[in-house]
Amino acid sequence: MAKTNKSEPLFHIAKRSDMTLKKAILVRVIAIFAALVVCAIITMITTGLNPFTVYGSMAKGAFGTARKSWITVQDTSILLLIALALTPAFKMKFWNIGGEGQVLIGALATSAVMLKLSPYLPNPALIAVMFVAAILAGGIWGVLPALFKAKWNTNETLFTLMMNYIATQLVAFYIIVWEYPKGAGKVGIINAKTELGWLPRLGSSMGGKYLLTIIIAVITTIAMFAYLYYSKHGYEICVVGESENTARYVGINVGKVIIRTMFISGAICGLTGFILVAGIHQTITTSLVGGQGFTAVMVSWLAKFNPIIMIFASLLIVFLKKGAGEVATSCGLNESFSEILTGIIIFFIIGCEFFIRYKIVINKKTMKGGNK
Repeated sequence: MAKTNKSEPLFHIAKRSDMTLKKAILVRVIAIFAALVVCAIITMITTGLNPFTVYGSMAKGAFGTARKSWITVQDTSILLLIALALTPAFKMKFWNIGGEGQVLIGALATSAVMLKLSPYLPNPALIAVMFVAAILAGGIWGVLPALFKAKWNTNETLFTLMMNYIATQLVAFYIIVWEYPKGAGKVGIINAKTELGWLPRLGSSMGGKYLLTIIIAVITTIAMFAYLYYSKHGYEICVVGESENTARYVGINVGKVIIRTMFISGAICGLTGFILVAGIHQTITTSLVGGQGFTAVMVSWLAKFNPIIMIFASLLIVFLKKGAGEVATSCGLNESFSEILTGIIIFFIIGCEFFIRYKIVINKKTMKGGNK
């Protein structure tokens, strides 16, 4: 009887090179369907509820009314903007985890201009100064870790992460400085009576309140796609991400690319902070970004750094979040259960990427040897 060849494994994992776009999409669709089936089984076992009722509640939470639909698309736009901001750095393999802080700093700069300059500037000029201040503040906040990385090769992940905490504490400090009324511990609505510094509505319909944010996100998405895939700077980012030594060999100034790219990332985050303050909330809090700076990291990676695919990834994440809240309310469940469902779905979506990028190869010789 022949012995099994113990020196060779039964199977091994190999990188795919032949997965077409259609097959990749099919794998993702199957993963989402499988996730829904698993969620349905868990729902029936643990709660006794009809899973279709739960899924219906999720859809209702995101798109149940016209207002909810507009808010869902607006929130998707904000998450998309932050993901777009982080993407150039990620393609360069500069792990910018500081989106949360960069957005907060942009929001802080916007609030400072609204509060201090509104008595002295006409509204169009005030909004223009707010915009420039937010862009510069976010850009500078992004450049700081880039400078240290370029000059002294510091760990950008820790650097940008810690700068989130600094930004949060700066906002907390100025909230106490600007609090109104004194002792309230919050800034309140800025320029509530005059609405100076508030971004204008587009049109008189309900959508006019949300449309400007959506338009900015669409324009930024198109611009980022063109920048990454059709510009010299995008090519340099790609080369630096592949190999810094190769980039230097072909004459690319790696330090300059790192600093420039991080300024762009920070500037878009600053733009997002400007929109959050001037266009949506008209105030500033330490929780203004709501953790979306970290969620955007997942969105960027899910989309494989493709700005167009990020639109759908952002919408999916926001849909799940809105749906989770509605499930907790309408089905009488706590939010922990709805978060479990969200986690399962995201797990399947992320997990399917393994089967897109890799394949399991069975060693036929080992199989034959074991059967003899």
